[in-house]
Amino acid sequence: DHKFLFLTMTGNSNGKQEKTFYKLCLGTLPDHLFLNEVPVEKWLEYAKKGPFPPNTLNQLPPLEPIVEWERIFGITAYMLGNVLPFVLPTLGVAGLFSTYALYAFFGVLFYFGGLTFFHMAYFSNYFQRRYRRPKNLGNDIKDNQYLYTERNTSKYLNSTVVWSDSFDNAKYKDQPLIFCLVPHGVAPLGATAYPVWSKLWSSKLCHWTAAPVVLSLPMIGYFLQKIGYIPAKAKHIESTLKEKKESVGLFLDGIAGMFHQSLHEERAYLKQRKGIVKIALRTGVPIVPVYAFGHTAAYTVLVDPFGILEWLSNQLQASLTPFFGRWGWFLGPPRRVPVTMCLGDPIEFPQIANPTQDDVNQYHAKMVAGFQQVFEQHKEAYGWNDK
Repeated sequence: DHKFLFLTMTGNSNGKQEKTFYKLCLGTLPDHLFLNEVPVEKWLEYAKKGPFPPNTLNQLPPLEPIVEWERIFGITAYMLGNVLPFVLPTLGVAGLFSTYALYAFFGVLFYFGGLTFFHMAYFSNYFQRRYRRPKNLGNDIKDNQYLYTERNTSKYLNSTVVWSDSFDNAKYKDQPLIFCLVPHGVAPLGATAYPVWSKLWSSKLCHWTAAPVVLSLPMIGYFLQKIGYIPAKAKHIESTLKEKKESVGLFLDGIAGMFHQSLHEERAYLKQRKGIVKIALRTGVPIVPVYAFGHTAAYTVLVDPFGILEWLSNQLQASLTPFFGRWGWFLGPPRRVPVTMCLGDPIEFPQIANPTQDDVNQYHAKMVAGFQQVFEQHKEAYGWNDK
């Protein structure tokens, strides 16, 4: 029953607390500061202090046409690259028996090839020079996170982060953290402002997680691993936190969250997400609840009423749901909507080698309350006071 699995992010605003909030618009951060060697203090000079009145966290500044078109081509090619390993073999086999399937096979192949060729030929060299990026990714994962593609995504969505004065940088600067982000939406593009998670609140490299099948995809899997992605499995997460002493980022509702978007309310698949709480207890690493306003508005998802695609996606650990983006483009670029990622207060965990179910339930309740609080604190400033 979805009622018992999903947390509906609604309610009143009585839980708001008197705090000082700050925001940093990553999309308008000067290009010359978007470098690994630039100290965090330079970024913080561009942070703005709250309070943030209604509709002030949902702004979209003008965008350079070349940046906009690079993202239109680039994101579309990326989305297609995620599904081609599943679609092409299916069409190839079907093409042995059907001429239409064979035409579709070559049509999809040429469509993807044309997008990729044009993107590489026209945009790559220009933006690598403009952002002072090497042509090839090296072995420095933190530096690799300054991809020109994700820099442009931040501009396309005007990606913004918001945090409070309870998030003391001095306290967490040299400590790993667990960033838990919801909702996933079709694609959690706000989180792809990768350098911010490895720089702004903690100096520790942040590894985001992905399903193992995604990390095994041709090309896409290679690039994700080069920017620090790890499999979304407990042993990999725990090893990163405990042995490497580095941060981890998770899209907490994952595939389940993609299939239950709503125009009228925000939903987050949280009530059964207790595994990460157990990991936090074993490692003693704080969890930071992050609510990404705008993720669910970027795409429209078509969900089959029988739940077959959801079941199949959960089995494969890869989303197979059809979706539409800007201009109704099937598997295309997202609508240009502002994405604002609001951080809640870090939830401190004692380190317990073998936490009991009562321990897990107690701290899971704190995590859920943290998400509810951060949503209520900022929904009006984002313009979603009716949700």
